[in-house]
Amino acid sequence: MRFQRTAALVGVALAYWAIGPWVLLLALVALGFPQVRSWLRPTRRVVLAWAGSVLALTGLVVLLPDGWLPIPPGGGALVTPSYRGSPATARPVDVDLPQHPGLSPNGTSSMHDDGWSSDAYAGPGPLGDEPEVDTAWYGVKECATLAFDSHERLIALCGNLRGAIMHVIDPDSMHLSATLELPERGDGRGRKPWQNLCGGSYFYLDADDRAVVATTDRRIVTVRTSDGDGEPALLTESAIDLSDAIPEEDCLIALMADWTGKGTWWVTRDGRVGIANRQRVAGIDLGEEIANSISVGSDGGVYVVTTERLVKLRAVGRDVRIVWEAAYDRGSEVKTGQLSQGSGTTPTLMPGGLVAITDNADPRMNVVFLRQSDGSVVCSAPVFADDESATENSLVLVDRNAVVVENNHGYAGPQSTILGRSTSTGFARVEVDAATRTCETVWTNEVTGPTSVAKMSLATGLVYAYTKRSSWWGVNAWYLTAMDARTGRHAFSVRTGIGTLFNNNYAAVTLAPDGSAFVATLAGMVRVRDGG
Repeated sequence: MRFQRTAALVGVALAYWAIGPWVLLLALVALGFPQVRSWLRPTRRVVLAWAGSVLALTGLVVLLPDGWLPIPPGGGALVTPSYRGSPATARPVDVDLPQHPGLSPNGTSSMHDDGWSSDAYAGPGPLGDEPEVDTAWYGVKECATLAFDSHERLIALCGNLRGAIMHVIDPDSMHLSATLELPERGDGRGRKPWQNLCGGSYFYLDADDRAVVATTDRRIVTVRTSDGDGEPALLTESAIDLSDAIPEEDCLIALMADWTGKGTWWVTRDGRVGIANRQRVAGIDLGEEIANSISVGSDGGVYVVTTERLVKLRAVGRDVRIVWEAAYDRGSEVKTGQLSQGSGTTPTLMPGGLVAITDNADPRMNVVFLRQSDGSVVCSAPVFADDESATENSLVLVDRNAVVVENNHGYAGPQSTILGRSTSTGFARVEVDAATRTCETVWTNEVTGPTSVAKMSLATGLVYAYTKRSSWWGVNAWYLTAMDARTGRHAFSVRTGIGTLFNNNYAAVTLAPDGSAFVATLAGMVRVRDGG
């Protein structure tokens, strides 16, 4: 009898692994019958054996360092495909992105890759050739922003329920090799931890392998990523206190190095923008909420999008001055899938002197192109369906005259994607012709990326997104998906894992120098690389 009960429980566990949540529902229905409950009622010895197993497993999880175990999978492995599509052939795109002199090499310095926030890598990404998927479990911790130092180690800004933590991560094993705890997070004005951008979302890696990060106590902290022997370490080198320029009720959101070397640009949640170095701090109050990062150009201009306008600023002498400002349609509400009522994009600078953002118009969001020189609008193009368009992620530069935008409409947090649910569909390519002042949406792919932060590989010609399809089985399967940047055609999707722990929740797809793709999740890290 004892063996039969154990076999039944093992059978339910295997069925859950294969089919998913429906098995648990059927098991609960079965427990409604007295005969089943009586048959399953365990003896004292069985209870002690199961309790001992649970305690042993818990002890193993607690004692092992973060990253030594894979992310625990959910159920539904046999009712969701592990791979769709076929290996792609690289079709490079010719775009020359300028190197910011104050940042580490393009593609390694920040969430959006470079000073232009292009989200485009010169190097390769996976082609889907016998892809290998590895995961590392970090507990309840998401490393949303990743960079690579000169040793090709991952430098990660992570967040847990307490606040922000920096790590050096070995890219092969995904083990944590150095840790620096940053000041604790504030209350976030009622925002949930995964919606609180204060001092834990953005940082950049400078040209000297130093991480420059904003903290919740209103400081700009510069951190070395190696010790004197080049071994991984996180050592605070210097800090600039901004408490005289930023009130206690406000907080730092994002930082970026000035292109001309004058210091570090900073922005706050309540709309203050400034530049700081060891000698001085200068700033200006725009008076409007900021919920995204910033971009810089070689002319010294910095581009900031507030909830009402796109602003170009420049440091002049000891002051920060507005060069131009351009209002956009901010719509009538905070759409589901957004953190604020306004553009959800970091400004993307483009070859040819344009800058692109989205607005928040009703009933359809538009991709808007403006001139960097004076802020005049060149054109705009609506994307996705009426009342089903919103984004909280940066545009992706996919050619000299084109960007890809993703649809995050419908995402209100991790609960939006449980039990097989997903959000509104859509990735779209929008092209601009500055000479004729026209732009158009040339393709739309109906794949769903709840909060993808997609990236482009100029070497392969593919756009990489983190996606999730709806499933009537109730299975939460997540995928790294590649699309042809020219045509929007689906190339391949490889399943990275099943369950809420694989939700990336606004963490970016990051391409490594060796062509691997990394995606941080709510519980750790996923890596996808070609094995063929």
